[in-house]
Formats: sequence, C-alpha cells, structure tokens
Amino acid sequence: MNRKFIKNSNLVLHEILNSEKCKDIIADFIETFLKIPISTLKINPNLNDSKSYGIVDVRVITKENNELNVGIQIIDGNYIQSKMLLYYAKIHTNQALYEDGRRLAKTTTINILDMSFFSSLNFHKIIKLKTNAMNDSILEEVQMHIIELPKLKITKNMRLTKEEAWVLYLRGDDRYLIAKAIKKYECIKKLDDLLKNYWKEEKI
Repeated sequence: MNRKFIKNSNLVLHEILNSEKCKDIIADFIETFLKIPISTLKINPNLNDSKSYGIVDVRVITKENNELNVGIQIIDGNYIQSKMLLYYAKIHTNQALYEDGRRLAKTTTINILDMSFFSSLNFHKIIKLKTNAMNDSILEEVQMHIIELPKLKITKNMRLTKEEAWVLYLRGDDRYLIAKAIKKYECIKKLDDLLKNYWKEEKI
C-alpha cells in the first residue's frame, strides 16, 4: 500500500476526500472502476460515525439518469468477507440518513484489498447475489467490486490505463510507474498533492 496512506488508510482518505473540492477525484475513481459516466455526485453529509466506515459514502446520478449509492473502503487484516458484507449493509442503510426525500437506490461498494484473497487471477472482480430461481435477478442489485492490488501484473512497457494507474498509485511499490500515473492523470496528481499537504500539516 502507498506509504502516504499510513496511519489509517480509510481515515486519511476520508479526511481528505470528504470535501466539495474533491468531488472530481471521487467521481473519477468511481467512473474508472464502475465504468459509468457520472453527471452529478453528492456526498452524504449526515454521518457522525462515518470515519469508522470507509472512505466515502456518495450518491451519484449517471448521464443516463440512473441513481446509484456508492461506498469505497480499504480492507486489511482478517474477516475480509464479513467486512465486505457489513460495509455493504452500512452504506445501503445510510441512505435513511439523507433526510432530503431521496428514494432508496441500488448500492454498490468498492473494496480495495492490499492482499490476494480470492483464487481468481483478475485484480478486479464483481460479486453479485443470485437466487436459485430462473429469471429472478432481483438480488443482482446487491453488488460489490473487489480490487486486489497485488494481482495487477507490472510490465516495463505498460500503457497505463486509468484503472491500472489508480491501482499502481494505491499500491505504491513502483516509483517510476507512480510518477507516470501522476503525470498522465490529473485526478491522481491532485490526490497526490493533497496527500503531500496533509502529511506536511501532520508533521507540523
């Protein structure tokens, strides 16, 4: 994991990103991994205990006018499956705290793992719940994305797609490729600058 996140990965990014000036970074990250075009994004402002639950809790409206509730967290340690399920439940039920008349929307979580956990080789996978009944896909509304950072294979001549750039930046183990990601993608550079300033203030 990128050493700029040390202390508490979720806490550091929560403190930095839960701001109107950082909505472009959040939107860029969500668009990259969920492959959806975002029209508007709103941070849930009513969570008193949100620092204990991941990085951000947002409601997005896509350019196709679909609403989606999204939470992002970094997971480490034990009980990975339980943490993913509990986080999903927390983010989904948080919608009751919006208090602005919005209807409940489909919830998707993005879970970032600094370890290899699943048996498949792909670094990005999607978990959906299904019933054993044919043509009954209602539970597919439950969706969790898993990003296993170590599983991205590094090559010298990587084209560095935005998804690869985000993963490599979060991993933080290849200085050359991190510098390339920062130079190539504006939102990654902006986050890196914010993290540098954050740690300068922490040292002071």
